[in-house]
Amino acid sequence: MDRAPGPSVRLKLTLSYAGFLMLAGALLLAAVWVFLLRYVPERALIVPTGTTTHGVFPVRSSLLHVFAPRAAAVLAFLLVFGLVGGWVLAGRMLAPLTRITGATRMATHGSLSHRIRLPGRKDEFRELADAFDAMLAALEAHVAEQRRFAANASHELRTPLAISKAMLDVARTDPNRVDGELIGRLHAVNTRAIDLTEALLLVSRAEQRSFTRERVDLSLMAEEATETLLPLAEKHGVTIETGGDVAPASGSQALLLQLTTNLVHNAIVHNLPEQGTVWVTTAVRPRSVVLTVENTGEKLTPQLVATLTEPFRRGTERIRTDHAGVGLGLAIVRTITHAHDGTLTLTPRAAGGLRITVELPAMRTSEHV
Repeated sequence: MDRAPGPSVRLKLTLSYAGFLMLAGALLLAAVWVFLLRYVPERALIVPTGTTTHGVFPVRSSLLHVFAPRAAAVLAFLLVFGLVGGWVLAGRMLAPLTRITGATRMATHGSLSHRIRLPGRKDEFRELADAFDAMLAALEAHVAEQRRFAANASHELRTPLAISKAMLDVARTDPNRVDGELIGRLHAVNTRAIDLTEALLLVSRAEQRSFTRERVDLSLMAEEATETLLPLAEKHGVTIETGGDVAPASGSQALLLQLTTNLVHNAIVHNLPEQGTVWVTTAVRPRSVVLTVENTGEKLTPQLVATLTEPFRRGTERIRTDHAGVGLGLAIVRTITHAHDGTLTLTPRAAGGLRITVELPAMRTSEHV
């Protein structure tokens, strides 16, 4: 925003300090003068030694003649002292603000690694500096995550496009090889590219929170997701057990259904080779509702679990299966959870497998229709 130039804050503080000091001095001198007028008579009777004559001396007039120039000198001194002292004090007080302004300008030019780290005890300026440092750290992490996301998305999209190009080149050089197998492979690659694009759009939509909030029962979302994925579970030899309470939350029904579906799908695919189990439960807490999806499977380390919500990270790295997905399942879950002001917790099970908990704010009574 373009602004017209104006006096600096330091100059304003200096003038304010000097003006206040002048006012205090003037009030003090006025109080002294009033005191003198009250207790000093207007004229004093003087009796010279050795005489019997009386003389009258104008005391107040002489007092004013002596008091006025000295009072003016005091006010002049206070003015100079107030200006100089105010300028120095304002500079010292505003020094932290200068450092904060410098860090802000550096951040504006793209330097997010700089930190203010203002020393000293806690006060308003240091609270502002600490809050700004925390904001820079969060912003730097977010930008780094977005860059990794863009690089990974480019890589993931390039792979099916490169495969399609290679197949089309083969078909163009040898038209006789255009058969059902080639068409089927092209269809599968194209489907994967479409799924990845839709997943990216879903992530973008959730991050922008461009959805209408309504009453959503997480228990119903769990039942619908379970019924949809039941054929996949039977194919993998996985048993799904559901239970829990009615868990009303406020949010997007489509996004929360996608969240639940991704969690159940992930629990089915990353399970034991046979006789695996998935538990889907909902619960109500005083101020939140909880969806928990738990599955059997191989033992996972906390270090690996901490990376599973990153885009394009899979527990089996980049092994392709018929249901490997596009690598955005848990990343989408995390994005949708944050868009609904919730928390996502991943915990490895001691016996193997993973426990994922999504906690969302409970729907307030006033929101019930």
